[in-house]
Amino acid sequence: MGSIWTAETEIRSREPLPGDMSVEAVVIGAGMAGILTAYYLQQAGISAAVLEADRIGSGQTKNTTAKITSQHNLIYDSLIRTWGSRTAERYARINEAAIGEYERLIQEKGIHCDFVRCPAFLYSRTEGASLKREAEAAVALGIKAVFETDSELPFSVAGVTRFDGQARFQPLRFLEKLSEEVTVYEQTRVLRAEEKLVETDRGCVRTEHIVFAAHFPFLNVPGYYFARMYQERSYVTALEGAGRLEGMYLGVDPDGLSFRPYGEFLLLGGGSHRTGVNRQAGRPAGKASQSRQKAFGMPERGCRYGWLREQARAFYPGCSEAAHWSAQDCMTLDGLPYIGRFSRRRPGWYVATGFGKWGMTTAMAGARILTALITGQECPEADIFSPQRHFTARAAKELLSHGAHTVKGLAKHLLPAENDRIIPNCPHMGCRLEWNPDEESYDCPCHGSRFDREGHLIDNPAQTDCRRRL
Repeated sequence: MGSIWTAETEIRSREPLPGDMSVEAVVIGAGMAGILTAYYLQQAGISAAVLEADRIGSGQTKNTTAKITSQHNLIYDSLIRTWGSRTAERYARINEAAIGEYERLIQEKGIHCDFVRCPAFLYSRTEGASLKREAEAAVALGIKAVFETDSELPFSVAGVTRFDGQARFQPLRFLEKLSEEVTVYEQTRVLRAEEKLVETDRGCVRTEHIVFAAHFPFLNVPGYYFARMYQERSYVTALEGAGRLEGMYLGVDPDGLSFRPYGEFLLLGGGSHRTGVNRQAGRPAGKASQSRQKAFGMPERGCRYGWLREQARAFYPGCSEAAHWSAQDCMTLDGLPYIGRFSRRRPGWYVATGFGKWGMTTAMAGARILTALITGQECPEADIFSPQRHFTARAAKELLSHGAHTVKGLAKHLLPAENDRIIPNCPHMGCRLEWNPDEESYDCPCHGSRFDREGHLIDNPAQTDCRRRL
């Protein structure tokens, strides 16, 4: 089932690339990050063309819960301790500015996309100390934040951290209007990129600047993003007849849920796990993990939509489900996005990826950063997100964990496969695909590519379907 955004929005189709051409900048991917980047480049006087393999907004943008917020889980206390106050302040500043820039564009262009300023909350049902530290860190960085012990949620909490002045909107209506101001070629799959040439299945484009904004970079070298990111899936159900909330909420506990109002609906989300690993949040099925799942009532394998429905019935008796869908997010090793130059070996290439769960806000921040880099403007925030930044201790630990998943996935491709229609090895790098019973898809535990039961590609970084059995 699709999201409520797709059910009520129809973006007009665009023609494919008509053949070989030249343009100053090529943006790969027509999601929120790609469209915003092309828009700001054109505003800066640089002609840009967006190349999209499918349709505008058909990737991860259509599956977001569409929170526009600088509140990115428990991040600011960690940023201060790891990177220092100056870096943390810049991170806060550019994300706060992203909220204001969305509001400016929406008002200036008269976009009817249900943009609403509202508070955003982090909550915990078990402890409040980390939330209090986060509130104090945010205040020190200039964010309007406060720690409280009461909430409008249908259960008791140990504490909440409230950020004021955040926002929510209907993302596809915004994208529909803004995409009218940029040049987009749909049904145009990028196959290769070399220096200043982009090769597609419809022709070649010569350009000075290439921006990779198609979620997960499909090129393995240079950049090696496949070794520096993994993907997570999370699940959403849209409820009718549930409680009305003023704000948006995200739980920081292992069983934390997301609450987000939209008109007559309440969007309830959760069940996050590493793509291709059918255990909650990609945790190993050891005794400690099993005890956590039992204690918090989390599903060990599959049944995530069922679990969400159980939570909905418990919190809002009599509610009904209007829609359900899932999202996929690129997760970096240190928790910060990769926005900037793609690689030192490709000075004219740029990338925006690894947004975690905060794609809407980071798409705006990324578009402004990339535009500044391409046009030679000063942008102090660029250093924070640079893909060439140094490794932290957390990143090194995550690299080892990510590498272990990849080695395991690659080793399993030698085992016999039960599927009699396709060869379930990911065409990206050969990892053995795992069956996802919640969505009836084959998912790659190494890098997050996904395929339907017939082997047709759903999500990148793979670029082709699975091989069919003869």
